[in-house]
Amino acid sequence: GVDVIDLGMGNPTDPPDPLIVQKIEEALADSRNHRYSVSNGIGNLRKEVSSRYWKRYGVRLDPNDEVLACIGSKEGFSHMCLALMGPGDTAIVPSPYFPVHVYAVMLASGNVITLDTRNPEKFLQNIAYTCEHLVPKPKVVVVNFPHNPTATVIESDFYVDLVRLAKRHKFLVISDFAYADICYDGYKAPSFLATPGAIDVGVEMTSMSKSYSMAGWRIGFCCGNREMVRALATIKGYYDYGIFQPIQIAAIVAMRHCDAAVESITQEYQSRRDVLCDGLSRLGWNVTPPKAGMFVWANMPDEWKHMGSIEFAMKLLNEGGVAVSPGRGFGDDGEGCLRLAIVENSQRLRQAVRHIDKCLSKDAGSGDRKPSVVEPAM
Repeated sequence: GVDVIDLGMGNPTDPPDPLIVQKIEEALADSRNHRYSVSNGIGNLRKEVSSRYWKRYGVRLDPNDEVLACIGSKEGFSHMCLALMGPGDTAIVPSPYFPVHVYAVMLASGNVITLDTRNPEKFLQNIAYTCEHLVPKPKVVVVNFPHNPTATVIESDFYVDLVRLAKRHKFLVISDFAYADICYDGYKAPSFLATPGAIDVGVEMTSMSKSYSMAGWRIGFCCGNREMVRALATIKGYYDYGIFQPIQIAAIVAMRHCDAAVESITQEYQSRRDVLCDGLSRLGWNVTPPKAGMFVWANMPDEWKHMGSIEFAMKLLNEGGVAVSPGRGFGDDGEGCLRLAIVENSQRLRQAVRHIDKCLSKDAGSGDRKPSVVEPAM
């Protein structure tokens, strides 16, 4: 087959810490763990999440009523939309958008308003303007920092203003905090729930996929407002029997004993970020190294912008053997940009830069292909 360097999807290639794998192997040997679990997560897991929030963010959570385990944060977000929304309800979603933030609202029969989030202060102003002029007012506001796909980050003051708006305009907040731990250059991503009053108006979705390299295990959490958590628990009670219990047991061990592994993978991602950003900059691309997350959000070179991001991404794939996500896959605001995941090792990233250089040097700006269609990366 053809060797493709896959920078299209945020799918970690690094294995989990061996201690996590060892624990799931032990749990698999216990026949009691092969029965149905509980839809909201086993008690000790919820207690561990509560303890982690206290240690990291100074947030006290009741593990019985304010913490719920999900089959990945994506599942939790989707079912939360079903629990909260219906025909006539509107959600404000950050744009460029992670696809599930839009489509989960649509599947819940809700309406979507997308607002550009690349300038967080302006994003807040636009939320306020929308709430003041839309009738009926938005029911839900989705925030996602560190942001996927653009890697935009905020400081804690942002959430202070957001909570104030939520209380004034009576909307609920869903914070997608999937990249909580993957931060660089001394930056620390703030938790929405650490904001005074946040638990009155919203929940936060977290994930073990990136921080612990457990993407395929499908485990995440919804924490915060107990009425919202209860609504999600009710929906999940109809849809599933929870996460396979050995995965939950291994997740407890991961959070309790594997902080060093999280720090190690974060350092590795930072190194890969530098390799990719430095390489693309040498090619003349306009690239800002992200402060968090596992994606580089890059402007397309000016001489290729006439192609559009989808056709340009197809060119890199077909002629360069490098898969990237076209910005158009994240909505209109993403056009003219590409999202590149830093999931491959540094050697492969250097190889990707060489392939891109060779591909584009052959016929710079020709763009004579007809546009092709690709699915947006998840």
